[in-house]
Amino acid sequence: MVSKTDRKVQRERRHIRVRTKISGTTERPRLCIYRSNTNLYAQLIDDSKGTTIVSASTLDKEVKTKHSNCEAAKEVGALIAKRAIDKKVKTVVFDRSGYIYHGVVKEFAEAAREGGLEF
Repeated sequence: MVSKTDRKVQRERRHIRVRTKISGTTERPRLCIYRSNTNLYAQLIDDSKGTTIVSASTLDKEVKTKHSNCEAAKEVGALIAKRAIDKKVKTVVFDRSGYIYHGVVKEFAEAAREGGLEF
């Protein structure tokens, strides 16, 4: 009998596998993205201290699009890049959290690069 694969479990396994290889430092924090059905969240994390430096999401007042789509990803990417540069962070390690680099994740990454982040 063939069982149906759980996509959430597969994504979490990919995320754990990637997280064993990358981590954020004070000089180069980790840019982590989380995508739910309704919203999009992004954080700059310093794993050596265990702290979040900057965060942005579609729930912020500056973001006009309140969904988890490509337009919102562009706005959140630009917003987190602006906030990171205000905190004097230029280079980051991109953690796509097991998501495929396509669609929302790709638009977010491109907007963050256009905003001034290097990864």
